[in-house]
Amino acid sequence: MNIQTTDHVTHPTGVLYTRCTVDLKTGKYDIVDIPCRNLEDVLGGFGRSFQLLANRSVDKAYSLENPLIVNTGLLTGSCTMTGLRTYFSGYSPIKASLQGLPAAIWSTGSGKFGAKFKWTGLDELVIENRSLKPVYLVIKHTADGPLPVLKPADHLQGLTTHEKIMRLQTDYENAHFAVIGPGGENWQNVFMGSVALSTENQLRSGEDKCRFAGRGGMGSLMGYKNLLALVAQSPDQVKPLSDAVKRVNINVVKGGGSARLQPIKRGGGGGTWAAYDVLQPFHAVPINNFRPAGNRLPEKLFRENVEKEYYVESAACFRCGITCHNNILAKNSDGSRGEFLAKFDYEPLNLLGTNLGIHDAGQVASLIRLVDNYGLDAISTGVTVAYVLSYNERHSQQPILNGASFGDFSKIRDLIVATGNGQLPEIGHGCMRLSQQTGETSYAYHVKGLELAAYLPETNPGYAWAIAGGHMSMGTYGMLIREGKSDVDSWVTAITKDKLQIVGFDMIGLCKFFDIVNGIGTEMVVDSLKSQFGLSLTEQAIKDAVYRAFLRGLLLERKQGYGKGEYVLPPEVTELPNQALKTPNITSHQFFKELSNRVWQIFDRDMQALAKAEMI
Repeated sequence: MNIQTTDHVTHPTGVLYTRCTVDLKTGKYDIVDIPCRNLEDVLGGFGRSFQLLANRSVDKAYSLENPLIVNTGLLTGSCTMTGLRTYFSGYSPIKASLQGLPAAIWSTGSGKFGAKFKWTGLDELVIENRSLKPVYLVIKHTADGPLPVLKPADHLQGLTTHEKIMRLQTDYENAHFAVIGPGGENWQNVFMGSVALSTENQLRSGEDKCRFAGRGGMGSLMGYKNLLALVAQSPDQVKPLSDAVKRVNINVVKGGGSARLQPIKRGGGGGTWAAYDVLQPFHAVPINNFRPAGNRLPEKLFRENVEKEYYVESAACFRCGITCHNNILAKNSDGSRGEFLAKFDYEPLNLLGTNLGIHDAGQVASLIRLVDNYGLDAISTGVTVAYVLSYNERHSQQPILNGASFGDFSKIRDLIVATGNGQLPEIGHGCMRLSQQTGETSYAYHVKGLELAAYLPETNPGYAWAIAGGHMSMGTYGMLIREGKSDVDSWVTAITKDKLQIVGFDMIGLCKFFDIVNGIGTEMVVDSLKSQFGLSLTEQAIKDAVYRAFLRGLLLERKQGYGKGEYVLPPEVTELPNQALKTPNITSHQFFKELSNRVWQIFDRDMQALAKAEMI
């Protein structure tokens, strides 16, 4: 970023970002410095890319008109803790309106690729058209600026995500990588391909420890473009840590929402895995396609039980002190660390385990690693497989696919392998399309075509307005159980004001665990921007920018044919209330109708004002 002003709210054109546009068909590229239009452009991420996508007319995700946008946030690669994020944006193969038009979406991941990408000198990469042959793109930092080079990728075809990264590492020092797996390569039959991002731990140990930008099928869009990998090659450019940012980083580790994610030995809950312990007393852990039965089966995957058989180590991303995830390894006979098996985060652990009726940690680890290696979104894969199992349970005499049932590890594994190899479009195209084919849509757990994360919709009506996944872009998933909010007023305020602020992290380059409670409009972010960039912002200015970006997401959904009747929860939630849940009913027809009417009164008013102001 070239920052020529301290008042970038009033004068955003005084901030310029560097964009490289690469035409995969011709191999030509263009690098320009672009003045920011508004604060959203300055912050970056989807706040910038959605403005670009709004100017495109795209009626098919797999079309030459659909770009793949790779960008960072203002704080990506900075000294601010968690500033590692890379964003991949485009029109989604999997998320689509009932009119069949693809929705604009972004996906994000950590690792170190984002920092390396920023250090090459680029803030944004726009990939146009598609290559006739498999290629990968190297972006190299040079004395004359960033240099993009397209290279043949035949030697990468068919390799897993981890294999691609390790192969590329042998050719590129001081580099990090973003790759797709066989799932993305089989884009015709897989709409849920993810992008794997390399990590320091992975490159140093040789163990399969990628991070993933999974939601929305951006890996499949890369596959359609015949782009198998991105390489960002640059020396590290970490600046000295100022006293102000040091105070911010200490606060991130010890305060806010991240404290409960710390390892148990530091007084935390042990990472995202601890969601099991929080949800189980309410019988709110998803089981057997989001239908918990009020039993103790989820407790088999509690950390304390898994540790009896496996070695568990808490882990963190590059230069991050939150330590939010856990590596599961075999345990040697003497109790020492054995072979690495998988990384346990709550969503993959549940959706590829408990929600499929699988309660054995070793089997779950096997499925997580399988999905990661194929480069599939763990959420969409798990939820769609759960729909198949639920259908087969209801139609035991005429099951579909291989007849798999809940808990049948072998057959479930076969379904995932076939999906990753492009042999099962029934699963690879997602549960919305599969349920339309079977004619049984009530228990297909998606909203607007995107599969739900591992929080019961009965506890989270905010899912209906999320624009890039429920736990990613609408922070209401803990309101009922963690905060005890069950009144309509609280939910209206949360959905239209407070909890949507979580999307701000997908603009600025920070992980949501930086301050998962308050979003980015905080003193910590203000201090970081002032210390590292000399920018003077108010907390309210940041919140206003986040809100405008969210409204643009809703406007883009409307542009792509979404009607208000699609902003609903899966019908089973209201048609067949789960009596096992120990929570107030906040998804009844009456509650949701009132909630929806009031939410849309606010969003309609503000979208109309924004559209008028920007002549959308």
